[in-house]
Amino acid sequence: MDWDEDRYFRILSIDGGGIRGIYPAAVLAGLEKRYLGGRSIAGYFDLIAGTSTGGIIALGLSAGLTGADLRQLYLERGNEIFPPYGPGLVGRVGRRLSAWRRFLRYSYDQEALARVVRERLGDLKLSAARTRLCIPSFEGVHGEVYIFKTPHHPDFHKDLHEPMVKVALATSAAPTYYRPLRDAGYTFVDGGVWANNPVMIALTEALTSFSVERAQLQILSIGCGDNPYSVTGGKIGRGGIWHWRDIINGAMRLQSQNALGQTGLLIGPEGLVRIDVPREVPRIELDDWRAAVALLPAPAASAVASAGDRIAAMFLTEPAEPYVPIVTS
Repeated sequence: MDWDEDRYFRILSIDGGGIRGIYPAAVLAGLEKRYLGGRSIAGYFDLIAGTSTGGIIALGLSAGLTGADLRQLYLERGNEIFPPYGPGLVGRVGRRLSAWRRFLRYSYDQEALARVVRERLGDLKLSAARTRLCIPSFEGVHGEVYIFKTPHHPDFHKDLHEPMVKVALATSAAPTYYRPLRDAGYTFVDGGVWANNPVMIALTEALTSFSVERAQLQILSIGCGDNPYSVTGGKIGRGGIWHWRDIINGAMRLQSQNALGQTGLLIGPEGLVRIDVPREVPRIELDDWRAAVALLPAPAASAVASAGDRIAAMFLTEPAEPYVPIVTS
């Protein structure tokens, strides 16, 4: 697809992270308030990629919601999706029991998430998106990666009529937390198992679908918190599945590092802005609504204060060209 040589291709990429999606939603809301007079930030990007909770945010933005709308959704309705266990000792015990239960069964009913998402997205389909989207999932019947895409290229018609709610549930069906989504002969699992940070998906999409040079790409990548993963103790001394039971956390962290590193090498560090939860913020589990509400809005505001001017200069000086879906008969 043609792309003007003198026009940047601007990408917003949002990681997965469960209820920690409060952080990217709050960052986007802060940017809207500070630089856009409260207008939606979605209209300033040519493509939005999001995985899991990031995919839900991406879908919401494409449906006309603002970052502020999505922040409030997480703050006010997140406890319906991940019911809190209470403060203090009672909460810690309840959380520990829930973690043990995940060894044998799913922790949550995805219907609560479906209800909240459906209230905001209604019956909208991907063809109604106002922004180009790439939303990764994992298809479990054939064991293949799966990326839901808007019809922004003549070849992309497979997902044209997919309901946004379905896409949201497919990208966020986190193993051990939610049952996989079964639909039309497919079984969908959270896209975070292979692309928790979808920045390289977005970069590849831009380079392969449009006549853009790498120097034309500008990417804002927002994380949901990334904790160090160390190979120590029982992993070294005894090994076995029990001691390596949290290896998925290490795999997701390394995938994110790799994706960011590759992106920086391909377009140069000047074209990539990465915003993430500071390391000094205590670890927050992806279903801990109470901790996320208490700990994430403040660092999101600090990120806007420290990096907002650079972000505004790169991404928010003028709106993107209107996106027109390519719908063929």
